[in-house]
Amino acid sequence: MTDRKKISKKTLNKAFHHWYYGHLTCFSQEHMQTFGYLTSMLPIVEELYDKKDDQKEAMKTYTAFFNTEPQLGSIIVGITAGLEEAKANGDAVDGETINGMRAGLMGPIAGIGDSLIVGTLIPILLGIALGMSTGGSPVGAIFYIIVWNLIAYFGMRYLFFRGYEMGDKAVEFLVGAQGSAIRKAIGVVGAMVVGGVAATWVNISTAFELKNASGKTFLSLQKQFDSIYPGLLTVLFILLCWWLMSKKKISAINTMLILVAIAFIGVLVGFFNPGLKY
Repeated sequence: MTDRKKISKKTLNKAFHHWYYGHLTCFSQEHMQTFGYLTSMLPIVEELYDKKDDQKEAMKTYTAFFNTEPQLGSIIVGITAGLEEAKANGDAVDGETINGMRAGLMGPIAGIGDSLIVGTLIPILLGIALGMSTGGSPVGAIFYIIVWNLIAYFGMRYLFFRGYEMGDKAVEFLVGAQGSAIRKAIGVVGAMVVGGVAATWVNISTAFELKNASGKTFLSLQKQFDSIYPGLLTVLFILLCWWLMSKKKISAINTMLILVAIAFIGVLVGFFNPGLKY
């Protein structure tokens, strides 16, 4: 009886680092993360199969379109490494099975990852960094760069190796009822975090006032807003950004340009205070 093939720790480390550094390799709208996936699986396929023809056939599995949240998506790469190992040992796994698993996990992992990483973790880290940057201190930027990279590296590494160990057992968990509950819970937490960051760091007010003939102010629009709903303009601007990006599918960059235009016009007509100090 021949010994089962086993991917070495060195090769797994190499495959992980290929994904960590290269998941956006040759990124395009047509291929997204496909080439990054290929570079990650290449050392695994080369170790598992001795013949070049077998290696070429195995790599065809990973030429299909792939795109997900890259940090959390490390677990998918790890799972396919385990499945490719099982396939090389003659188990009931083929390229179609692996590709189906990849396609099936892209969406759920993207949903969890976008909520957890983009919608929760990054705003928390940025909120802390902004607080540490008061007065123009570079400490906040240094904190964010170091902490984010440490969390990303070791988090992705853990998920990659955990996915490899779990193999197809992870699929049921990620796409089943538990995975759905996790995505919903993280989405709620993410919305709370974004709301908290917005309330803390976004502050929009109006300088619009009406004065009588003697120059005395008899109506301050901001005071009227505060008496009705403190922070009303801030809420309206946040909702405007959400509406532009979520409903109108306008990119973040174009949304920022729209806000700059609104601010510019608002200052010209006297609705906003330019905030200049003389």
